[in-house]
Amino acid sequence: MITTTWGIDPAHSEIQFKVKHLMITTVTGSFAKIGGLAQTDGDNFNNAHIEFTADIASVSTNNEQRDAHLRSADFFDAEQFPQLKFVSTNFRSSSPDQYTLEGNLELHGITKPVSLAVEFTGIQKDPWGNTKAGFELQGKINRKDFGLTWNAPTEAGGMLVGEEVKLSASIQLAKQ
Repeated sequence: MITTTWGIDPAHSEIQFKVKHLMITTVTGSFAKIGGLAQTDGDNFNNAHIEFTADIASVSTNNEQRDAHLRSADFFDAEQFPQLKFVSTNFRSSSPDQYTLEGNLELHGITKPVSLAVEFTGIQKDPWGNTKAGFELQGKINRKDFGLTWNAPTEAGGMLVGEEVKLSASIQLAKQ
């Protein structure tokens, strides 16, 4: 078996999360500094080993005050837990362009299994002869499962921040 290594192209990839605010709107955040790799049998991604990381200090919701709060000990605690990390345990195809990615997500010092739906969007060569592969990922987690429990009650009796966090990523890999 020939192992091919693919690296995340951070200029053409993004990892985002969405969470309810006041249970009436959704706030979207992302991580500016991400990295990772996939190891495959040639260009076949079945059973690939996949790892990715995001630097917590690079979190952005387009609001510096909120971003500072997210980096604080109330939420991610970027000083103590500087990185989010995912390591796959299984990557299997259900059709030529649909996969399920299972693995362990480490966030805020807690590691839990997660499952993500993945769409393989193809392989292309760029104008410089580099081989690239594209993927769209979707999933969700409960932030409290990772010790992210800060919240505040609203006047109406609800909570300020939702528990369910929707995850999405658009990933472009470059063959090494």
